[in-house]
Amino acid sequence: MTQVAYQINDRRNKDVLNHDEHWDLTTADQKLALYDLHRYGYRLSFVRHMPRGPVAVICQQDDIADIYADGEVDLRPQIILR
Repeated sequence: MTQVAYQINDRRNKDVLNHDEHWDLTTADQKLALYDLHRYGYRLSFVRHMPRGPVAVICQQDDIADIYADGEVDLRPQIILR
């Protein structure tokens, strides 16, 4: 592995948050929306920091959804995961 690859790998490992840390980054409205969707099998995957506020990314098997800071749920988000 080259020096650049080591640096990228080191950076990624430092930014990994556990589930509780992601949960703490969500707003109250997002938590309520996720609580409602939890009964359908959706789970919090991670939180993205966007200019308009945090966006919670949730998953249920192969389905992905977003919950915006105001609690609005987008069941067909334009999101690409790597």
